[in-house]
Amino acid sequence: MATTPKRRRWSAVDVPDLNGKVAVVTGANSGIGFEAAKVLAEHGATVVLACRNPVKAQNALDTIRTATPAADVSLLEMDLNSLASVRKAADTLLADRPVIDLLINNAGVTFLPYGLTADGFETHYGVNYLGHFAFTGLVLPAVTAADAGRIVTIGSNAHRLGKMNFDDPGFTKGGYKPLRAYARSKLANLLFAFELQRRLQTAGASTQSLAAHPGGANTEILESIGPVRQKLKQLIDHIPNPIVHSARQGALPTLRAATDPASRGDEYYGPAGLLKMTGPPVLVKASATSRHPETAQRLWELSEEQTGVTYPL
Repeated sequence: MATTPKRRRWSAVDVPDLNGKVAVVTGANSGIGFEAAKVLAEHGATVVLACRNPVKAQNALDTIRTATPAADVSLLEMDLNSLASVRKAADTLLADRPVIDLLINNAGVTFLPYGLTADGFETHYGVNYLGHFAFTGLVLPAVTAADAGRIVTIGSNAHRLGKMNFDDPGFTKGGYKPLRAYARSKLANLLFAFELQRRLQTAGASTQSLAAHPGGANTEILESIGPVRQKLKQLIDHIPNPIVHSARQGALPTLRAATDPASRGDEYYGPAGLLKMTGPPVLVKASATSRHPETAQRLWELSEEQTGVTYPL
């Protein structure tokens, strides 16, 4: 009796030829964003690294060019903490790139003490979500100008812990905890990604909006450990761990959502393994709350009010 051959796990080698494609990755100077940008450049894409810190961004660009000398990589300075910076970056990008094939909304902050953005929004909500909402809306004409543009917004397993409170989205009335704020921002990201797909589809646009999460990627989790951080990161990256894997592995769900010809709008990718923390990238389920159209509609209307950005759909 013949046996069905086991299907090979999707990996970076499955990324297709991207020559002629323009990709913009926010927060591409380190972690998931850097690894995704590096693979995109390796496969021929013209990659724009949209980053807050010019020095770190230049280091990332140099590293990519060292690994892939022919890489077409450039920098775009953008601080998601400031809507003025987001608008300036969008204007600069549109002047240089009238067509964008791929936008990866990756940048973010994690588990910070209570703070506010330059515009007065709680930092996790303002940086992880609201800045990306504004940036995506401002550059959307360039993405919809592509034959089959894609927008990938990064979520997290933590979104399942998130709760939207439209009476107090920024915890101004108390109850602030870093995990609670982070989870809310990641829930907002998924509500946005799925609502954007609904709106694109209604408008008859070929552009698709997807989401992905990296699982237990070994990135910012060790940022506060000081001088031993790099050694610990190297140790984790080379020892099998059921809930933590390398940043390069953590970038695979993003890359699959962004480049797999079989991927479709409204899909959500993440690791296949234990607790969806590690393993090859597969389709995963998002929480019921993140799929709730009325909640997404309410968040969208609030976001337009807060940012002053209205989507041209």
